[in-house]
This record gives sequence, structure tokens and C-alpha cells, in this order.
Amino acid sequence: MLDGVLFFPVTPFTASGDVDYDRLAEHVAKGVDAGPGGVFIACGTGEFHALGLEEFGRIVAKATEVVAGRVPVFAGAGGSVQQAKEFAASAKTNGADGILLLPPYLVTMPQAGLVEYTRAVAETTDLPLVVYNRGNARFDEAAAVEVAQFPTVVGFKDGTGDLDKVGRIVRAVKDALAPSGKQFLFFNGMPTAEVTQQAYRAIGVTLYSSATFAFAPELALGFYDALESGNQELTDALLRDFFHPLVRLRDQVPGYAVSLIKSGVAMEGIDAGPVRPPLVPTSDVHLRELIRITAAGRAVLADALAVQAAV
Repeated sequence: MLDGVLFFPVTPFTASGDVDYDRLAEHVAKGVDAGPGGVFIACGTGEFHALGLEEFGRIVAKATEVVAGRVPVFAGAGGSVQQAKEFAASAKTNGADGILLLPPYLVTMPQAGLVEYTRAVAETTDLPLVVYNRGNARFDEAAAVEVAQFPTVVGFKDGTGDLDKVGRIVRAVKDALAPSGKQFLFFNGMPTAEVTQQAYRAIGVTLYSSATFAFAPELALGFYDALESGNQELTDALLRDFFHPLVRLRDQVPGYAVSLIKSGVAMEGIDAGPVRPPLVPTSDVHLRELIRITAAGRAVLADALAVQAAV
């Protein structure tokens, strides 16, 4: 169902804070033309936490219209269990191919409660559903195995970075599903996933979300191709000159995992507008740094292509 680099679009807003559906269409079209393996609309990078149900539905509808079946479109759902059901229903109505189930709102819960939250949403839709292991929604092996066997649950995305536990979950889920032959997907969902993907690949997690793809798809695709082909020199160079500096910049301010990406989209010619509170915009100093490190990443890629052409 999904392969390659996964595209997580931002949600453009006007200066007054409304969703800018024209800029959204432009952004999604540009990203899909670059060749991702799937589109995850109105998820974390798309500021799902800040969207109302009506505008969410219009965002999903606009994305599916633009994508026009070229790749699968997954949409976010989450919050309270009732909200999650409503967003899942809206995703279906507006043409999404699947759902990324984000964590419940605020509460800390036992594993049995997390399983029941997932079940409650999964049973209301026939869309394929990927659970997101992060924040307050952290699965143990037994809970992951249980939800993996729900008919509509098709994937497990990790945003914790706990490779010890995730490795055990991957093994346990694969073993549990082996008798049925059910196909199941595992995703690296860490912010700037490229910097951890070598480690995730070692435990059997081959898919990952790329926030970079939203504003510099050639860097995201160049890294993916280098990793897949075993080009360690290019992998290391892109990590050293672009992805590691991007992480250092991202970590300067909470919420920059979204704000920086939105600034990058604007930097590349599509005015994505402001972020919604409680996120804050990228400072001018940090924007200049984003411009610098993006140029450095592109220089690495250009050098690699020049060497390849000369061979």
C-alpha cells in the first residue's frame, strides 16, 4: 500500500488565520509531482491539533482531489474518542484512503484503555488505520499485538525513539500475524526521521515520514535513494551537512518541527502563512539558518550528481 518517501504536507493559513485552500492545493500538487509514496494530510506537520472538523473535511477533500488517486492519501484522526470517530468518518466521506490515529487528548491511560481507544475508532471505519506510538499513547508488546490483529489496523508508527521496545514490538507483531499472513507496515515517525532511519532499518522498520519532503523533496529523495542503494558516503554527507544541522535548529524552540517546515515551504515559493497557537513562527535568525543549511544540503547533492555524471 505504501512505499518510498512519505509526504506530510503543512496546512497553509491566510494572514487572518483561516485555511488557505488554494495554497494547500498548490502545495500538495507540487509535492505529489515530486514523487512520494503516499500523502499524510492534516496530521502532525499539518497542525491537526489546531483544526476544526469542518475545515479538516475540506482539507482532506482538497488533497484527495489534487492527488487524484496517484498515491494513497491518509488523514489524521485523534483527540477524544468521540472526536477521533468524527474525524475518521470525515476522512472517509472526503475520500481519504486511510487514517493515522493520533494519541488521545491529554490523559495518561493503562494499556487496556489504549487498546479500547484504538478498537473504538477502528470499529467505526473500514479505512486502513495506522496507530501512532508516541506521547501519551505508548504501546507495550502485548497491546501492540492485540491492536495489530484488529481487521482495519494495518500499521504501527513509532515516534518514541525507544528502539529497544520498538524492536521487541516489531518482532512480536510479526510473529503473531505470521499464521494469518496479514500484511502489516512499520513506520519511523520521529521528527526529522532521516537521522534515525539507519537504526530503524536495523530492527525491520523500513518506512518513514519525511518532513523535509514538504519543502525540499530532492533532499528527502536523495537521502532515501542513498540509503536504499547503500551509498554510505552520500548518506553521511547529507546527514552531516543538512539533516543533523536541521535537527539542531529544530531543537532550539518547541514546536519548530512544524514551524520550520512551514517556513521552508514559504522559502520555496508557496506562502503557507502563519502557524496557529500555541505554536510560534520561525524567527528571522532561524530562518536565515534554515536557508543556509538547505543550500548546504543541495550543494552536497549537486556534488554527488556531478561525480556520478563524470563516472
